[in-house]
Amino acid sequence: MITSQKSPWILVTGAAGFIGSAYLREALAQGRRIVVLDALTYAGHLGNIQPLLAAEKCEFIKGDIGDFDLVSGLFEKYLFQAVVHFAAESHVDNSISGPWAFVKTNIIGTFNLLEVSRKHWSAWGNRIETADLKKSFRFVHVSTDEVYGELGPEGMFSENSPLAPNSPYSASKASSDMLVRAWHHTYGLPTITTNCSNNYGPRQFPEKLIPRMIVNALKGEALPVYGKGANVRDWIHVEDHARGVHLALEKGKIGETYCFGGNSERANLKVVELICHELDQKIPRKEKKSYREQIQFVTDRLGHDFRYAIDDNKAQRELGFARKYLDLESGLKQTVAWYLENAEWLAAVADKQGK
Repeated sequence: MITSQKSPWILVTGAAGFIGSAYLREALAQGRRIVVLDALTYAGHLGNIQPLLAAEKCEFIKGDIGDFDLVSGLFEKYLFQAVVHFAAESHVDNSISGPWAFVKTNIIGTFNLLEVSRKHWSAWGNRIETADLKKSFRFVHVSTDEVYGELGPEGMFSENSPLAPNSPYSASKASSDMLVRAWHHTYGLPTITTNCSNNYGPRQFPEKLIPRMIVNALKGEALPVYGKGANVRDWIHVEDHARGVHLALEKGKIGETYCFGGNSERANLKVVELICHELDQKIPRKEKKSYREQIQFVTDRLGHDFRYAIDDNKAQRELGFARKYLDLESGLKQTVAWYLENAEWLAAVADKQGK
């Protein structure tokens, strides 16, 4: 278990991104000292964590997880008690059109982090002053339910589900999961892996379904829905996921995997309709028409998995995981309101996206 003493540092990769920045706020609220390592690629937005940096609540390093010397130097300076690894390429569509970036970051980048961690963790046992640090060190790898493939109309994924990835994105994440597993079983590195269902909430990059629908709706543009909108996803609020990851760090058993879900399965079309309903209530169109009229069905994604769902009873039982957002409807109210109240954030991200 990670102690709450002030001295140890945690390295959080990808913490300027959507899920990573939510975790950063959670960890800081729990009194942790954090070093953020983020390459600030297109989906990494410094505005997500700028208030925390301005308040000197954490330290920020711009850099690539694949840079061995950089990461090794950070280990030597800060003597990290843990690595919480969020940095990843994550958009399925992008993985189909450009898979190399996913292989480079998700597989090779994870390999590099594991090797740096192993190098320093192994050496710490040779010095009295770092012997306790070696015992408490944890490497938490954050992954996705997409590594398990797809479900039919019944059943749920769990920690015992076999890996069966279907997209370049999910294949790269499954590969990184296997690397983490191997570094634990071969070298003894104290690792923990988490897999989650679809995240939503504030600060999500607008390429993803929910923020994209909000942005397009407000612009009066089409709301593109793949196929007939029948594909089903389980949705977890990003704040609930962030708490789950921190529980895994604090209470998780070495070598174990923990799944986090939202218990909120919805067909994609239903999700878009819920967004439209919220916008109809909060910012109605002048002509009194519903935003639903902007929904447009488009050619389905290549290899589009039909359904994902997560059984997170293990996390509830062993970690004490509990959701604050009990259904998608309540979480969407908060999410839509945040986007409506943060036009400057949206403008900044849109400007970066256009560059």
